[in-house]
Amino acid sequence: MLKNPIALFDIVERLANVMRGEFRRIGGEEGLQPVHIQALLFLQQANRFSNTPQALSEYLNVTKGTVSQSLLLLDRHGLIERYQDDVDKRVVRLRLSLLGEAFLDETNPAGLWQSGAREISAHRIRYCVTVLRTILFEMQSINGGTPFGVCNNCIYYQRKSQRIHHCAWFGERLSGPETRKICREQAPKSSSLST
Repeated sequence: MLKNPIALFDIVERLANVMRGEFRRIGGEEGLQPVHIQALLFLQQANRFSNTPQALSEYLNVTKGTVSQSLLLLDRHGLIERYQDDVDKRVVRLRLSLLGEAFLDETNPAGLWQSGAREISAHRIRYCVTVLRTILFEMQSINGGTPFGVCNNCIYYQRKSQRIHHCAWFGERLSGPETRKICREQAPKSSSLST
């Protein structure tokens, strides 16, 4: 058990504020707000099972109206593309446009974070990630939130061979790059810290 969870809360809240400030700076010239940068980052990471407006709303924990307005603005700026699902034509899918990919490459929204973590060892980073992921998972469990985790850390992920990956939940084959993306249906292999 953490001795002072409030101190951790204060640090995480402050980090979030610093990152929102960075997103505001990055998006300022384009007229983008932090939520727009967060939406672009989500689409950069989301797998083909999670690239919908509904999943984006759940991931950002914002209303459907906020997501709808954000997507309209991102679409007008040419940063995203909308397309129909191949199987269910009622489902709208989202992806970054080439302009959206270039925008994220040029602005590097995670750059400040990477600079701040540069001097921390890989072992300590992994430990911090484990702690924060566990807290996030528990908070989402309490609030009924969607976990959104990396595909290859899911109980449904199956590696059949070096090149063949499979999702038992959806019953579909996955490409290697897809296994490193986030999914709204992810069920973590482990949700607790070992002490």
